[in-house]
Amino acid sequence: MGKIKFEVEGFQCERCQHKWIPRGNEEPSVCPECKSPYWNKPRKRKKKT
Repeated sequence: MGKIKFEVEGFQCERCQHKWIPRGNEEPSVCPECKSPYWNKPRKRKKKT
């Protein structure tokens, strides 16, 4: 039996860094791990004054 390598695209949460492979073609609405609806937006840091 020969070995082959697969490459698939997935998503990574910007909040908790969880990585997953989607089941369908649609972009997810929340991260499956932390349930954040902002999984695709980087966290904004408060500026120290």
